Amino acid sequence: MNVNLGAPYEALMQRLIERGYAGNQTEVIRQALLLLEREIEEEEARLVHKAVEVEMAPILAGKAKTHSFKKVLKEAGLT
Repeated sequence: MNVNLGAPYEALMQRLIERGYAGNQTEVIRQALLLLEREIEEEEARLVHKAVEVEMAPILAGKAKTHSFKKVLKEAGLT
């Protein structure tokens, strides 16, 4: 694969190599992709947690009707 990143990014890659964070340009790109993947996964987890908070708010405030798991199983004929 041949990628043209442009001068600013190539200079950044060279600085990272010179500082010892990677041995070559391929390693820099691999590390950047792994970091991006990790950041995306963390953001997705944050969004899921936020959605759970939003959905749980009415329940915790006593504004939503709830049912016990035992009752749900019984009504579904599973016990």
